[in-house]
Amino acid sequence: MRAEDRPPQDGVDEFDLIARLFRPLTDGAPEALDLLDDAAVLPSRPGFDLVVSKDMIVEGVHFLSADPLDTVARKLLRVNLSDLAAKGAAPYAYFLAVAWPARCGWPERQAFAQGLRVDQDAFKITLLGGDTSATPGPLTASATVLGWVPSGGARLRSKARAGDVVLVSGVIGDGWLGLKAALGEIVAPGALQRYRLPEPRLNLRRALTLAHACADVSDGLIADAGRIGIASGLALEIDLDRLPLSAEGLRYVNQAWDPAAVRAALATGGDDYELVCTAAPKRVGALIAEARAAGTDMTAIGQVIDGQGVTVFHQGREVPLTVEGYRHG
Repeated sequence: MRAEDRPPQDGVDEFDLIARLFRPLTDGAPEALDLLDDAAVLPSRPGFDLVVSKDMIVEGVHFLSADPLDTVARKLLRVNLSDLAAKGAAPYAYFLAVAWPARCGWPERQAFAQGLRVDQDAFKITLLGGDTSATPGPLTASATVLGWVPSGGARLRSKARAGDVVLVSGVIGDGWLGLKAALGEIVAPGALQRYRLPEPRLNLRRALTLAHACADVSDGLIADAGRIGIASGLALEIDLDRLPLSAEGLRYVNQAWDPAAVRAALATGGDDYELVCTAAPKRVGALIAEARAAGTDMTAIGQVIDGQGVTVFHQGREVPLTVEGYRHG
């Protein structure tokens, strides 16, 4: 892990930060080389494919300035681990890059590292290296995660088949509701917790062996389901009436003057980090049972058909969408 070659700001020495806050997060892994080199040396694992993914979070875009930095760090790990979960991969290690604004002195950086420690222990993943820097802009952090999956066993977006059932894990829409709660627009403590600390569905690895294709729901259910369709050269139909909602989500729908519009907003809002997958009809029952045994509900919400695009229905009628999900700049 590198540190910039310049005088420390606000009394924070970057080399000291690496030694005191980040080297302990390697847990002595020999691959990390004690964070004394500019690289890590990774072993191969016969019979497995190495899955690699990278996501970034930016203050004011993916989290609020007032959010506790330990939860920001945990969200960074979790949104990256969700990409591994979508491939059916087991976490192995990660690389970290953080650009610190002037407001982040030693206490803030220590809180960030403490958040990483909590979720490293929870998800059995180890830091192997990375980079730190200062920035005049917002706090920005990125993680590159690595995971192992049996050779040829990764669940790809491109493997959906016409006739497949579309399923989604957990509940949808709490990420969008949680952001509204964080902004003080509504009161929804459960959704706020899920927005700040989404649950990567790593426990669904066995269930996903029964699926054909999979994606994680980061930009919105409709958008991410649509990416399965694009990659597979097929179309999807999604029934908003079958959308699994939390108690807070259902209450929000029931209080709305236009329930269809609210259900569509929940399905396009993003930040849920659930998994949307497709499976042959004959395997759906077993997949749902396997997921339930792992502690997570899976709900059938639609089907894969010939064609292109995603068509959304509510009470049997097509619902036109102005957007399908979050668009990256």
